[in-house]
Amino acid sequence: MIKGIIFDFAGLIFDTETHQYHILQEMFSEYGSELPLGLWQNEVGTDGGFSPFHYMEQQIGKPVEHALLNRQYEEKFLSVLSKEKPRDGVVEYLQMAQELGLKVGLASSSSYRWVSGHLKNLELFDHFHCIRTSDHVEKVKPDPALYLQAAEGLELSPEACLVFEDSAHGATAAKRAGMSCVIVPNKITSTMQFGHVEHRLDSMADMPLNDLLSFVTAIKINQS
Repeated sequence: MIKGIIFDFAGLIFDTETHQYHILQEMFSEYGSELPLGLWQNEVGTDGGFSPFHYMEQQIGKPVEHALLNRQYEEKFLSVLSKEKPRDGVVEYLQMAQELGLKVGLASSSSYRWVSGHLKNLELFDHFHCIRTSDHVEKVKPDPALYLQAAEGLELSPEACLVFEDSAHGATAAKRAGMSCVIVPNKITSTMQFGHVEHRLDSMADMPLNDLLSFVTAIKINQS
C-alpha cells in the first residue's frame, strides 16, 4: 500500500529545465554555436560537472568570458523563473495528498537553498514533510541515496513510496531505491529513455492522484 509520495523538484514541480536549455541555446547561437539537446539531457536530474561554456569554447575554437556569460545566464534564468508557476496538476496533487493522509517528500539533486527558496516563492514549501537535496548526500541521482533518505525522513519503507520524476536519472534512482515511479516529462525530457516505470503522464492534470494510486497499487499487486 502506498503511504507516501516523493517529488523531484526541478523540471517536475516547475519547468526549470526547458527554460535553462532555451536560454543556453540563445546564448550559444550568439556565438555561432549550438548546444545539442542530447548532450544537455545527460545532465538533467544529476550533477555531472558539465560546463556549457567550456563546451562552447571547444565548438568555436576560442576562449570566452566565463564570468560574464555565467552572470548573463543567471540573470536571464532568474528573471524567467520569477514569472514561472507550478506545472499543471502539481498543486492539486499536493492538496489531494493531504486529504488522503499521505506523507509527502521531496528529493532533488539541487541544493537545499535553491530548492527551498523556490518552493517558498511558489507557496508550496509547507506541503512537504521531508526535503532531501544534494546537501544531504555524497552522491546525487541516479544514485538512490536521495530517495532512500527521503523515505527514511518520512518514516516509510521504500515499497510504500511512489516517486514522481521527469528525468531518466531520477527514474533510475527511484527504481534503484526499490520504489514505484511515475514519470511526468517536460518538453526537454520527453524524448529520454526511462526504462521500466509504473506509468507515464504528460501532465499531472491528466489523472487525479487517487485514480493514479489505485492504478499503481493494482500493478504492484499483479507483480507480487
